[in-house]
Amino acid sequence: MNSQSPLLESVPARLARVREVMAGEGVDALLVPSADPHLSEYLPGYWQGRQWLSGFHGSVGTLVVTAQFAGLWVDSRYWEQAEHELQGSGIELMKLRPGQPGALEWLGEHAPAGGAVAVDGAVMALAASRQLGERLKAREVRLLTRLDVLGQVWADRPALPVNPVYQHLPPHATVSRAEKLATLRAGLREKGADWHFIATLDDIAWLFNLRGSDVSYNPVFVAFALISQGRALLFVGADKIDGHLRQVLAADGIEVRGYDEVGQALAAIEPGSSLLLDPARVTCGLIDALDGQVRLVESINPTTLSKSRKSEADLVHIRQVMEQDGAALCEFFAWFEANLGGERITELTVDEQLTAARARRPGYVSLSFSTIAAFNGNGAMPHYRATEQSHAVIEGNGLLLIDSGGQYLGGTTDITRMVPIGEPTFEQKADCTRVLKGMIALSRARYPRGILSPLLDAIARAPIWADQVDFGHGTGHGVGYFMNVHEGPQVIAFQAPATPQTAMQPGMISSIEPGTYRPGEWGVRIENLVVNREAGSSMFGDFLEFETLTLCPIDTRCLLPELLGREDAAWLNRYHWSVRERLAPLLAGEALQWLEQRTAAI
Repeated sequence: MNSQSPLLESVPARLARVREVMAGEGVDALLVPSADPHLSEYLPGYWQGRQWLSGFHGSVGTLVVTAQFAGLWVDSRYWEQAEHELQGSGIELMKLRPGQPGALEWLGEHAPAGGAVAVDGAVMALAASRQLGERLKAREVRLLTRLDVLGQVWADRPALPVNPVYQHLPPHATVSRAEKLATLRAGLREKGADWHFIATLDDIAWLFNLRGSDVSYNPVFVAFALISQGRALLFVGADKIDGHLRQVLAADGIEVRGYDEVGQALAAIEPGSSLLLDPARVTCGLIDALDGQVRLVESINPTTLSKSRKSEADLVHIRQVMEQDGAALCEFFAWFEANLGGERITELTVDEQLTAARARRPGYVSLSFSTIAAFNGNGAMPHYRATEQSHAVIEGNGLLLIDSGGQYLGGTTDITRMVPIGEPTFEQKADCTRVLKGMIALSRARYPRGILSPLLDAIARAPIWADQVDFGHGTGHGVGYFMNVHEGPQVIAFQAPATPQTAMQPGMISSIEPGTYRPGEWGVRIENLVVNREAGSSMFGDFLEFETLTLCPIDTRCLLPELLGREDAAWLNRYHWSVRERLAPLLAGEALQWLEQRTAAI
């Protein structure tokens, strides 16, 4: 396989042009984060500058360029992918490890005293710019945030997205935008804020009951919002909202402004006023527009917490979506097993067939992320993606990892299952069993209401650590409601800071997805979505537990049942009974037979 594509071969030339601009501007180091003005995880092409300059296609990474050095910082999910994609680029892979310095720390140590570091303030979080500025100040290094170096050399930069915005309507939208705005304004009064600025796209889409398709897999649209007690301003591209929707929004007191008018609106906030914002979710370039006498009230966006707590009405729709998604998976797996060995099936075929199965289900809108179908060694890369140029044929013996999900009008799904191909080895089955034990351990847990979610991570790892095995990514992330598949504020990962905003509350949906990865050999991950629900109270306070939402058999052919404890086996049998009861009415023929076979008790 050719290790270099035309894109990678052009990276050194792009770096050379960037270095010419840096020299002309007196810049010693350039920081290129994976970010846009909304600090999104998945970026429209216009803001994929780090990918364009480095040739690395992972969703998260930070690039630093100096006259003599270029380095890309990525965490363990991307090490193998980055090592491959950076070959011949002149960019060094910098492996991020918990507790070790990242790109900002590196700049704080290596930027020449009295020099200058540049970053486009339009895509740099206010909190991160402050952190970097403090590190550089000790060495009398200037931080330049009003210089867009990439804009001077990126000739074929994609245009801003122009996809239309549409309403998320009842019955799936269970709370009106007027009610959401009233709740938000009550929160502003509690915090003593006159205004609230929102840049995060999922918060905006949720608040206004609107959806779009500007970002792949996430039903959001590029916009900003500015809210006071008497006004609600939505800044969005002029042609993205039609006349009828403008009238609907106006009836709810929402003023639609041009996307590029946000800076003027921020500058017009009266001196002495107070503005609520989240410094981790707003860029420093936007805040530069504010009058210096505007007082900042810094806090997590109130909508972030409201959005994370799904109502009972939401959960009715979410459970129905899980049934439809589970039925689609059963149809796919029945097809897969019937045709494996009879026709040529690749990782790409898996994606095509699974997407088609979901698309046949009511309320389906799109995938919720790029399907990961990874056979044997490819499964050792947690964020692997098969391409036309590089993919595996599913044949022989081993393990196939499939991580996939869908966006439906009534919810968002994310599931990972392991599929045995031929006869997996004892070691492969041992890894699958150990990972399942970790998932079950956390799925069965009860925990105090308000516990900081990163603290739950060790529960899932304990059965894996017991055999001196570990995995580099977090155990779980929040999941939206027909919204981003990765959502805060909760995150089940010991690597994440255990801040007060990560407290577990009823209605939060999270993934549970421990794993094991053996580079070049295979990878294992098993994932369900769960929701926090009340588990009762005692003299020690209120407690929560998880309700498992995901409905799809866990293939016991990948397991060593003798390694499962009695309680683990009982949990698995109860889960499979529930899966069979809820999915059987939606299936027929081979798919129903497959379901019954794969949910047999162990």
